[in-house]
Amino acid sequence: MYKIVDKKVLNKDIDYMKIEAPLVARNAKPGHFIILRVDDEGERIPLTIASHDDKHVDIIYQKMGYSTKLLGEKEIGDTVSDFVGPLGKAAHIKKRNHVVGVAGGVGAAPLYPQLKAYKDSGSKVTLILGARNKDFLIMKEDYEAFVDEVIYTTDDGSFGQKGLVTEPLEQLLSSDESIDQVIAIGPVIMMKFATQVALKYDKNIDVSLNPIMIDGTGMCGNCRVNIAGKTYFACIDGPDFEGQDVDFDGLMKRQSYYKDEEHQCYLRLEHE
Repeated sequence: MYKIVDKKVLNKDIDYMKIEAPLVARNAKPGHFIILRVDDEGERIPLTIASHDDKHVDIIYQKMGYSTKLLGEKEIGDTVSDFVGPLGKAAHIKKRNHVVGVAGGVGAAPLYPQLKAYKDSGSKVTLILGARNKDFLIMKEDYEAFVDEVIYTTDDGSFGQKGLVTEPLEQLLSSDESIDQVIAIGPVIMMKFATQVALKYDKNIDVSLNPIMIDGTGMCGNCRVNIAGKTYFACIDGPDFEGQDVDFDGLMKRQSYYKDEEHQCYLRLEHE
């Protein structure tokens, strides 16, 4: 059993938890994820490690399905049955002059350790943080503590610039030649268009394919992805890949495979 030592409700859909898991914490690196089970009969949920210290791992999750809603019912002092990791391949932190991070929604969580690592390595770091409205902009204070510049966007204009994260990304890339790395993490459609913008200006871009992971060990096969014409598994070969190599259209089709099952999970939760 793994104890929940802290919890915060970030908004109506998203929670933060700090889990006591020393072995995982001591080995975690940017880009890694964990798998947890809420109870002994629960399904396996892959979640990215947002941050950690020597004993604890921080996770941020969106209460979208049956199991994440059950996780959201847990409180400080409660436990989760399983907490396994770190899994996946750590992100490759390269020597870069100026890194621009682009986060959409809960993509702010997996992006955080990567941008922090780049800042610690001496890179200048700019962040574009986007969400549907101001209530869904998460980790603002965490980022503001170390990034050189933050640009906020919201779909409805309730905070920062009104519009999509790709708009300030294009403005930055067209005006600042010092930028030599982009990292985009969020909804697949956002990563697709962020990649198109980066390639337009001949910039390196990394993306994280954690949104399509289910099993987290490569056994279920759902996270198969075409990378530069070859088949990879996001959970064991990634989750981070170079954006220009990703077949985003095929990825989005695969992401829709389990819509009916997800709907059944919602119905089950509503009737319990």
